[in-house]
Amino acid sequence: MATRESGSRPDDDTEERDDAVIGKAFWRSLALIAVVAVVGGLVAWRLGLKSPPPPPREAKLALPSGREKPKVVMPAMPFTDVTAAAGIDFVHENGAAGEKLLPETMGGGCAFLDHDGDGDQDLLLVQGSRWPWDEREAQPPPPTMKLYDNDGSGKFRDITAGSGLDVPFYGTGVAVGDFDADGRRDLFVSAVGPDRLFRNLGGGRFADVTADAGVAGDAGDWGTSCGWFDADRDGDLDLFVCNYVAWSRDIDRAQDFRLIGGGRAYGRPQNFGGAFPRLWRNDGAGRFTDTSEEAGIRVRNAATGVPVGKSLGLAFDDLDGDGALDVVVANDTVQNFLFRNSGGGVFEEVGNLAGVAYDVEGKARGAMGIDIARFRNDDEIGIVIGNFSNEMNALYVSQGSQMQFKDDAVSNGLGPETRQELTFGVLFADIDLDGRLDILAANGHLEEDINKVQKTQFYEQSPELFWNCGAGEATEFRPAPADLVGADFHRPLVGRGVAAADVDGDGDSDLVITASGSKARLLRNDQASGHHWVRVRLAGSGANPDAIGALVTVKTAAGVEARRVSPTRSYQSQCELPVTIGLGMAGGPVDVHVDWPDGSSSDYPGLSVDTLHTLEPRAPAAR
Repeated sequence: MATRESGSRPDDDTEERDDAVIGKAFWRSLALIAVVAVVGGLVAWRLGLKSPPPPPREAKLALPSGREKPKVVMPAMPFTDVTAAAGIDFVHENGAAGEKLLPETMGGGCAFLDHDGDGDQDLLLVQGSRWPWDEREAQPPPPTMKLYDNDGSGKFRDITAGSGLDVPFYGTGVAVGDFDADGRRDLFVSAVGPDRLFRNLGGGRFADVTADAGVAGDAGDWGTSCGWFDADRDGDLDLFVCNYVAWSRDIDRAQDFRLIGGGRAYGRPQNFGGAFPRLWRNDGAGRFTDTSEEAGIRVRNAATGVPVGKSLGLAFDDLDGDGALDVVVANDTVQNFLFRNSGGGVFEEVGNLAGVAYDVEGKARGAMGIDIARFRNDDEIGIVIGNFSNEMNALYVSQGSQMQFKDDAVSNGLGPETRQELTFGVLFADIDLDGRLDILAANGHLEEDINKVQKTQFYEQSPELFWNCGAGEATEFRPAPADLVGADFHRPLVGRGVAAADVDGDGDSDLVITASGSKARLLRNDQASGHHWVRVRLAGSGANPDAIGALVTVKTAAGVEARRVSPTRSYQSQCELPVTIGLGMAGGPVDVHVDWPDGSSSDYPGLSVDTLHTLEPRAPAAR
């Protein structure tokens, strides 16, 4: 066996050999790293010379499958002018004889009413007159308002002569209501000068009871829109009368208004003082008391104490759901009023707080006519107001139940389409019976020569129908073109008041439009949609036999349709008392609910459609 020598290192040779091997490997690795670095640098340099990569493509998202929303197609809603064929020959007298006095521009109102209780809708047209100082040859006989009796088919007969209504005066607006609860509809007619109250005696005869009732007002008043409602909830009908401005011939002529580059022009309301509206409380036995001051409806300028109002339009509704009817007044060039009914015949003016006094920029507009409705078939309430030319019409929509409103006319499509026209009468009505309320507008300027100074303006203007296509659309209201409403509807006139009623018993709403200084126009609704409907006439009890102020509701496929029994709408005009509810293609029976003016309610299940129902109060069904 081999032995180690003392002091020797037997592994030294091995270690030297290993160090040599490691040294060679290290230098080889270092060289390799250098080569890789050089090659990598060359590759990076070459890559840097290439064009940048294309931008990433946008990935297409796969949308969930679902039903496409059907396109809404506006139906044909033609109207036919049946004025002459129906026996209507009324021509309005505005008294114009060259002096250009402001009342000559404002026109007269109209009213559908059942004057004889036979179930059909008769027609009253309010007349102006020549001025007492007019030196033209006298008219034998002088013009008066006219009452036309409907035979039930839409044919009318003039029964004015001998009726007691054949008296000449400068009438303006009209209100229909049974103030003495004898079952017959009486007539209040506002005027330039003393107003008139005509009691319906039956048999087509009326008696002037103005003096006994005490509702003439002052000799210097200029009454406009007026209406009956129960202001104090005592059961009988009180009377609200709008007054326009402090006017007289001398004040008007002293202004010396002029067209640009032309002769004398009609004056602006800004140059006349304001006027107070009046609230006449029904005291029974045919007597009334002026409670305007204590009722809180005399709005004064805080600095001067003079009247603020220049009132033209009037409508009633319960805007806060407390059971009492509130009052909205459209004012010309000053703020609109909203009188909140505090109960007991006392009101608080809250128009500014409620958002209906001004436009979205805080400016007053030239407001004329007005209407109120639940046009979306829910709890939201809409207030539509017709305004002067170059001002959009307003559509104030409630924001909850706190009597707060916002002008949605632009977003709803109504505003931009109405900027050019000068709108007087406005009206909610379901023209095609699809269950959605449309908007009608009667248009016309004040100046015959307006086109000479404003090329976009015309004295005679076409009426407009704005079809409600539903809140789910981009715009809720769309103007109906002439080919869908017909040439007769579209034909221009100097439009003022507009009222709706079913005059021929076919279920849809026909129209009358008055014209300043010209013929009134009766338009028959010839829509043929095939839509179903139900009409409701209320027979109330006590001192309000027509149940003015009641709310009729029907649940339909379109939502909860609600109609207020309140004929005071539009401009100086009155619509029929029965309410019409369009049902679309739903042909089955409907359940009707009525909230009566006295606070009670009744249900009427399973009423047949396509007919008129007369409903009386009944005890609530047991639950």
